[in-house]
Parts: sequence; C-alpha cells; structure tokens
Amino acid sequence: MDFLTIIDYIGTFAFAISGIRLASAKRFDWFGAYVVGFVTAVGGGTIRDLLLDVTPFWMLQSSYLVVTAAALGFVILFGKYVIRLNNTFFIFDAIGLGLFAVVGIEKSITHGYPMWVGIIMGTLTGAAGGVLRDTLINEVPLIFRKEIYALACVFGGLVYYICIHCQMGPILAQIIAAVSVIVARILAVKYHISLPNLKGEN
Repeated sequence: MDFLTIIDYIGTFAFAISGIRLASAKRFDWFGAYVVGFVTAVGGGTIRDLLLDVTPFWMLQSSYLVVTAAALGFVILFGKYVIRLNNTFFIFDAIGLGLFAVVGIEKSITHGYPMWVGIIMGTLTGAAGGVLRDTLINEVPLIFRKEIYALACVFGGLVYYICIHCQMGPILAQIIAAVSVIVARILAVKYHISLPNLKGEN
C-alpha cells in the first residue's frame, strides 16, 4: 500500500465521520447515516474521476465501503462523545479536506493533466463531498457560506506546486500541502477570516 492510498483511506474515514456525525445530529437511522457518510467520502472523488474520464475509484475497490462502515461503527461506539463535541465535525472535516485535496491533485497529474487542472481537481475532490453532505442533510453548504473552505484547497494546491518546483520529494510535498490546507481552514475559522460578500443592488 503506497503513501497516497493511506492518505486516501484516512481522508475517507475522516470525511465519512464528518457526514455521519451531522446525520446523527439530524436523527438519521444507521443506514441513512451510512449513506450520508459514504456520499461525503466519495462524492468529490467521483465527480473528479468522471471529469478525468476514468472509472470512479470506489467502483474498483470495495475497501471504501468498508472504511465508511468503520467510520459508522466508530460513531456508534463513541457516539455520546462524538456527537456532543461541536469541534469534532470541524476537525474531521478539515482533515478530510486537506487529505482529499492532495489525492485529487496527484491523480490529475498521474493522468497527464497540468498543475492548474490538478489544483482545480484537488479543490473539487476536497469540497464537493461536503456540498453533497450538506445538501442531503438540508443545510446550506459550507462552500457557499462566508467561511474559507474551497479556497483552503486552492491554497494547498499552490503550496504543493511550490514544493514540487523546489525539488521536494512527492511524499514530503503531499504532507506539506495537506497540512497547509488543514491549518488554513483552522486559522480561517479561529480568526474569522473570510472573503467579503458580493453585494448587489436592491
């Protein structure tokens, strides 16, 4: 198992937990929570793969279904702690965002696309699952709120590009890029950093 696959599984687990945790707060049953978690974990990557004209990754390996099931089991076993902690969703969502952004960038480059496409696909991989999750639980998607969300993925993509341009090894570049996304997301929320609203005429 290579390093990128490990990142992918950790990101799947983290994103699935973020979806299942919110589904639990909305009083979904186990199956409904599993569906939300699975869609959160694979939604962005599925859209990415369709745009790259390849078979969606989870259709080639059943392990993503198992990882999502493990996430559901984790929430069931530690539910009273996970659901009560408001920061739990945020932390797992930030981790999934950073890891999936790197996975999206790497997969795009592997298929011969330039870095600017990789940054877009990395952003899509990280952010689209959250959009689908929030839509399923009837919430306004984070990407459409004032919070820095998808822009953190763009930042991570630029950091990855700089690392590769500076002749860093791919694994080190992946780690630094993922951490940069996570840190950017956390700092943006902690210090209420956001883009200004677009104001139209009344």
